[in-house]
Amino acid sequence: MPIPKAPTIDLSEKQQNCLSEIARQTTNPYRLVRRASIILAAAAGKSNSALSRQWQLDRNQVRYWRSRWLANTEKLRLCEQSEDAEVDLKQQVLATLADEHRPGTPATFTPEQVVQIVAIACEEPSASGRPVNHWTPEELADEAMKRGIVASISASSVRRFLGGSPATTPSQSLLAECHP
Repeated sequence: MPIPKAPTIDLSEKQQNCLSEIARQTTNPYRLVRRASIILAAAAGKSNSALSRQWQLDRNQVRYWRSRWLANTEKLRLCEQSEDAEVDLKQQVLATLADEHRPGTPATFTPEQVVQIVAIACEEPSASGRPVNHWTPEELADEAMKRGIVASISASSVRRFLGGSPATTPSQSLLAECHP
């Protein structure tokens, strides 16, 4: 059974210059330099296996970057034809070689909930019927659940919202007072 040959990459002179510049700059992150070098070597005719050995990567990673470059070929060519071709091309090359966005887990608490919890921290604890002089993260978490701001919250989350402050917060108001 014949071994499939990797698709060829045809670089324009501008694309090659842009990639060479990225690969040569010592201030660029290593992963960006490596990706630019992989594309340059792939355009020079190196196989995915040879590139994977050279860069000590899995062959699938080399294949991924070759495919990603080929998928963006049309965008890259359009950038070369724009008024500010050099800048547009560099931005598109960097976007092509950049990591894809990974969204992660959704936020547990909305910004509105965080603001309401911080607002509680700015109130006097006695105004909420608490028999303490200073709010603690535990007391704030309990009060936020009592008021129905959140269904559940840990003291460590409250502490994080307050900017990693010590275990207690000042009992006097931190917000500017409005006087009629």
